[in-house]
Amino acid sequence: MKIAVSSQGGSLNAQVAKNFGRCPYFLIVDSETMKFEPVYNPASSMTGGAGPAAARVINEKGSKIVLTGQVGPNAMSALAGYGIEAVTVSSDTVREAVEGYLKNKKTED
Repeated sequence: MKIAVSSQGGSLNAQVAKNFGRCPYFLIVDSETMKFEPVYNPASSMTGGAGPAAARVINEKGSKIVLTGQVGPNAMSALAGYGIEAVTVSSDTVREAVEGYLKNKKTED
């Protein structure tokens, strides 16, 4: 499964970005292999509409889950419209966020 993570940089060791819409990057991580694709977030410098624009990027990359810090109401609506689940994480790095999410998901199953 593809998991998108809002990120401050382009690696698994980058910090999870605290803000979804204006994060510098998204890392699209394959949950089975931990291979990833760094994707620059073109909405990071927008003055308005960043959340919905960022949601469009996630949708175009085929992810149905995004791990992030804070998600504003417009971004949340846009994500929901695409059928993408937003999960708030407090992990330090992208790797920790993905591993924590997968561990919690196994516990729920």
